[in-house]
Amino acid sequence: MICLGIKNRLGKLLSLSLFALVLNGASAGVVFATEYSASFKNADINEFINIVGKNLNKTIILDPSVRGNINVRSYDLLNEKQYYQFFLNVLEVYGFAVVEMESGIVKVIKAKDAKVSSIPVVDDGLQFTGDEMVTRVVPVTNVSVRELAPLLRQLNDNAGGGNVVHYDPSNVIMITGRAAVVNRLVRIIHRVDKAGDQDVDIVKLKFASALEMVKIVTAIQKPAAGSKNTTPSILQPRLVADERTNSLIISGEPKTRERIVALVNKLDGQLMNDGNTRVFYLKYAKAKEVVTVLQGVSKSIEKDAGSNSKSASSSLSIESHEGTNSVIVSAQPALMSSLSSIIHQLDIRRAQVLVEAIIVEVSESDGINLSTQWATEYGGTQFQDNGVTTGEIVGAAYEVSNSDSGDDLTSAATALASIAGGIVGFAGNDWGVVLQAISNTTGSNILATPSITTLDNQEASFIVGDEVPVLTGSTASSANSNPFQTIERKEIGIKLKVTPQINEGDAVQLVIEQEVSTIKGKTSVDIIFATRAVKTTVLAKSGETVVIGGLIDENVTETVNKVPLLGDIPLLGYLFKSTKSSTEKRNLMVFIRATIIRDDKTMAALSTRKYGLIRSVQQEQRDKGISLMPNSNAPILPEWGESHEINPDDFAPAKDHKKVEKKSVQTNSAQLDAL
Repeated sequence: MICLGIKNRLGKLLSLSLFALVLNGASAGVVFATEYSASFKNADINEFINIVGKNLNKTIILDPSVRGNINVRSYDLLNEKQYYQFFLNVLEVYGFAVVEMESGIVKVIKAKDAKVSSIPVVDDGLQFTGDEMVTRVVPVTNVSVRELAPLLRQLNDNAGGGNVVHYDPSNVIMITGRAAVVNRLVRIIHRVDKAGDQDVDIVKLKFASALEMVKIVTAIQKPAAGSKNTTPSILQPRLVADERTNSLIISGEPKTRERIVALVNKLDGQLMNDGNTRVFYLKYAKAKEVVTVLQGVSKSIEKDAGSNSKSASSSLSIESHEGTNSVIVSAQPALMSSLSSIIHQLDIRRAQVLVEAIIVEVSESDGINLSTQWATEYGGTQFQDNGVTTGEIVGAAYEVSNSDSGDDLTSAATALASIAGGIVGFAGNDWGVVLQAISNTTGSNILATPSITTLDNQEASFIVGDEVPVLTGSTASSANSNPFQTIERKEIGIKLKVTPQINEGDAVQLVIEQEVSTIKGKTSVDIIFATRAVKTTVLAKSGETVVIGGLIDENVTETVNKVPLLGDIPLLGYLFKSTKSSTEKRNLMVFIRATIIRDDKTMAALSTRKYGLIRSVQQEQRDKGISLMPNSNAPILPEWGESHEINPDDFAPAKDHKKVEKKSVQTNSAQLDAL
């Protein structure tokens, strides 16, 4: 045994003894072992670190903050591994930690600074058991790391180099600290995480409905009204109904599952009679439509049942009650379970579709008429394109030129009133000539935006227009004693009929019938209608606008009235003919936009937008005022969400307001006196 003693250079080291025992063997294959025994009394910590580094052949770098004296006494002999752990234990007691680099160099720093240094990241395959500073990432499977991390922080050395953080997206916990403490926390995590593992029980029901059984058991598990549920979430069971197999799936702790399974088996008993009767109150579907479906489905189920179909038919009854919109079903338990599942799947909230159409029609027409008419006592030309002849014009001119102040000019005024456009002419003693020219332009612009909201797969129609009587027939007797006519009223205006069908995703299939009709004119027989209609089926995405139809046409008409042979003479022929030309253009386009409405929030937003548009138009009209009535206001809708009720006091005379107010004050005074 060799005893080494080193005195502290600063005089603070009072005693130091280090023993190393070297066992040698003479024969080959002898194992060499070195053991250490150390005692330090009021020794400087820097000298202690230097001695350990020299004995273990390690290069140690000290942080300037590493200062102080230590007192350690060892009575046992330590091997090299134990000696290194002894070194780490001493530093841990005095608030320091060791960070070992990959190059083998060891740094001694304060423990609270070690967690941000390059300490090793370990897992289950690489174990550290001493006071080495390590970081470990622990995945958690069954519990939330957000709830587990605060508990682990209470068990870790957070004031020193320990730290516990969690990462929600991966549900992992990252722990930094002494290896022994980290291993302890990991074992705690594994035990807590195992508590989340739960088995499930599947109970196949024979008579009862799985959906109804879930409602009953869930109602029993709920706490009493007014009391709080103090049962931990881990101990609360979960129940799910499998309608396809009419089974109940139960998850939770074993004792809880046993209790629920026993309750379900008691409730799943056959009724005393052959069938049972239930009333289903529908929330969205119509009772009559559901009954029609159930009657057809029940026949198919009974047919598949085979031998028991006759007995089942005798006890099957499906009726509807319109007053409560309910379906009453009386059937065997097995059939009742199937029908109940069908009812719950049919009675769902259906989406709605807002269909907005934009109809734009622009038409314009131009016409020009030029004619030359002349007359003599021997002959002339007459063209009645504009409802007036040369003779009439010449006669009116003679009448005006030769009239006195008291003459009657009625015939002249009648002739001149029928003239359209401009005329230039001359009237002599025995002849007259008239040059007439007229130009006309007609334009129209129709813009309509009909919109309609309907349920999915539900037809809806919209019309804004008039009903025009149309003669369809007449009958009279031989003596014409009892004549009568048959009249049918025809709707004209803007019509929209649509049937939407919501497909997978946001696509909507629309069956559309769009029509725009007007009265174009009259004939000797009846009225002429102008109709533009589109009937088609389109597929559109919700909120997008598609064009479903368009018409662009142009019509050019040229009419020439002339005297044979004379009207064909170049230049001179214009004196013997009348020319009329016209052009007509019409552009019609129809656009459709469908918007799916799946919830009340979307419906409220669309309604608010439409309501605000109408109110803004009314507000603009009110700001302009009413002509010739400056003290009157145009009506306006109230703000969205305000009450629509009318206060009668607003229309009472002023003296009535005073009486009402006085009476109210007296009543209040009487009530105060009574109190």
